Amino acid sequence: MLTNTIIQQRLTEKFGEQLTNWEEPYGMLTFSAPKELNLKVLQFLFDEPELKFTFLTDLQAVHYPDNKGAELAVVYHMHNFTDNIRIRFKVFTDIVKPDVYSATALFQSANFMERETYDFFGVNFVGHPNLIRILNVDEMDYFPMRKEFPLEDQTRIDKDDEMFGR
Repeated sequence: MLTNTIIQQRLTEKFGEQLTNWEEPYGMLTFSAPKELNLKVLQFLFDEPELKFTFLTDLQAVHYPDNKGAELAVVYHMHNFTDNIRIRFKVFTDIVKPDVYSATALFQSANFMERETYDFFGVNFVGHPNLIRILNVDEMDYFPMRKEFPLEDQTRIDKDDEMFGR
């Protein structure tokens, strides 16, 4: 039976100390990889006969504005249907040059997920066949999910704070 310990051992045998931040929040094995290795990790998880992570469940980004030099994290969720195990791994990139290799050659499902991640966070997926905005208008010159804007306008006087539990 495949366990998180076995998965971590196989990945460590293959990639050594390059994989870091091993955790198991709510039982899901989570780790970080250098962004240059994202495709190699995905391919290994897919090809390794014991691991069989053949389904890319989700791909998205998270903005960590205080993490200088690695402000954007691209998060991959993988699923092994045979053993019904899910894992998560992250690659971090600089917000100034947010280049990450596209996974569309490995998983066709990555196409729209990468476009959405580009649209909202500005991650440039190198090698993507059609990296254009998918939900927002083309004229947008910013990425709305980045934590660069206040959540609400503090100068508004038309709102009664008591109505919002404050």
